[in-house]
Amino acid sequence: MSDLSVDINGLILNNPIMPASGTFDKELSDIIDFNQLGAIVTKTFTADKRAGNPVPRACELPNAMLNAIGIPSKGLNNYIEQTVPYYQQYTSPLITSISANTATDFGLLAAKLDMVDGITAIEANISCPNIEAHGKAFAMEADSTAKVVKELRKATTLPLWVKLTPNTGDIISVAKAAQEYGADAVIVGNTVLGMAIDINTRRPKLGNIMGGLSGPAIKPIMIRMVYQCYKNINIPIIGCGGITTVDDVIEYFLAGSSAVQVGTANFIEPSTMSNIIDGLQAYCQQHNITRLRDLTGAIIDEKFAAIDALPY
Repeated sequence: MSDLSVDINGLILNNPIMPASGTFDKELSDIIDFNQLGAIVTKTFTADKRAGNPVPRACELPNAMLNAIGIPSKGLNNYIEQTVPYYQQYTSPLITSISANTATDFGLLAAKLDMVDGITAIEANISCPNIEAHGKAFAMEADSTAKVVKELRKATTLPLWVKLTPNTGDIISVAKAAQEYGADAVIVGNTVLGMAIDINTRRPKLGNIMGGLSGPAIKPIMIRMVYQCYKNINIPIIGCGGITTVDDVIEYFLAGSSAVQVGTANFIEPSTMSNIIDGLQAYCQQHNITRLRDLTGAIIDEKFAAIDALPY
């Protein structure tokens, strides 16, 4: 059998497959074995209760999905008292995804989670709006990324994964800032800002008007960003966006990923992650790959050595 284990800056996962936050819940336990997953990533939550965005919150598009859920949350106490104990029955590491309105609030929330038994790592969703910057996401700019990651790193000793946004015009600088101020890994990345209109009603298809585009349509964007980050930072990259098959996972690895998150595909085929894990073993054996982690950054790109320095 090939070795599918991966090393996320000292955190060893049995395999690189995990759900993207917000695309996975307890009900999937009837369909897949949670112990088979490399890690479990819970839905992003906030310290206080939140209702989320108005309906409709999602719409299907060709080869993609558009959503504006708005991070509804039952709050910190519910997460500690209900969510963490439930997932402690499984052996897969529990990754807790958090969101906050300010850098200070991120730090306060992380500090409260630091000593909670059962949490393996924190995923900081800094793709969310920063009220100190008039709603612009923290991860849009290097300075705001540095500020929030610095607060998080001071607040917790847990491994810190920082979730970036593809909506920035400078993913390299943002990733470098995350690394410099203490991130153990970056997730590249979240959804691409988009919009859709119903031509019969002439109304936006989402209650929030704009939302995040996910699914196979955004994969080339995310592959490019993973590649650029891999060429410029030294911490592990977790690729996310449009993964539905084993081939997609291998492509992310070749671009520079050390692990991946599966999102939209879980809604279409709930057994996707389990199928991919089985398929990875078959792929490695077929291609005589002893260790999957050896594929990270193994793209043959001599002709394009300077591509990461180009804007397009």
